[in-house]
Amino acid sequence: QEEGILHENDAAQILCAMCRGEHMSCSEVKEGKIELVAERDGLLKVDNEGLKAVNSFGEMMIASRHGNFAVKKGDKLAGTRIIPLVIREEKMEKARRAAMEATGGKPLLGLKPFVHKKVGIVTTGNEVFYGRIQDTFTPVICEKLSEFDTEVTDHVTWNDDDKKVTASILDMIEKGADVVICTGGMSVDPDDKTPLAIKNTGARIVSYGAPVLPGAMFLLAYYEAKKQEKTVAIMGLPGCVMYARRTIFDLVLPRVMADDLVRQRELAAL
Repeated sequence: QEEGILHENDAAQILCAMCRGEHMSCSEVKEGKIELVAERDGLLKVDNEGLKAVNSFGEMMIASRHGNFAVKKGDKLAGTRIIPLVIREEKMEKARRAAMEATGGKPLLGLKPFVHKKVGIVTTGNEVFYGRIQDTFTPVICEKLSEFDTEVTDHVTWNDDDKKVTASILDMIEKGADVVICTGGMSVDPDDKTPLAIKNTGARIVSYGAPVLPGAMFLLAYYEAKKQEKTVAIMGLPGCVMYARRTIFDLVLPRVMADDLVRQRELAAL
């Protein structure tokens, strides 16, 4: 083999090393291709700028799943290979440096394990509180939570009284809740006071409203529980979560379960 020229198997290993973060294993190289596999359940993180930088060089490719989605142990996360049978070593080194520069020296892929969460649920609305309709919202929330390492430690139902909702949220946090989910009362009608109740806890509102259908009236906030030395995610869920198979809740929940802080600009980009 000519000096300064890499065989496809050697080049694939370099690409794989650029990608591999914690909790990932590499397959055996086969016909110039290596696959990365999740070693545990978690949230996949992808540095899109770094990925684009490498794939823009030509003659090489990294194909990955989209980031910010839940993955299971054993899931394939990415595949790496070069296009020709051989490639110049200098080109691979330039790609490696470009990836390092884009990520600040971190791997292109990361896997954040899900964390055990204690969850409190606050159901709001006069109809449910006074027994005019059945609460069909909470079972849906519990089913979605069951996909993660969670336990529902508290559940209360209130009428449209923002002071009671605020007090319940703070009480749940005081008793150890890591996440508080509020259902109902999320629209802009005068009787819908859940957003006000969440705001009055003193939590930092990340966003009230998201460019996602179904789920436009979603609210996300973070409460700094200094006594417990942790940050508690508070979510206000619009009614669509009750009947639609996939909503904004399904995009945000995996990130909350992995302690991956969600920013307003990220919600705006959805």
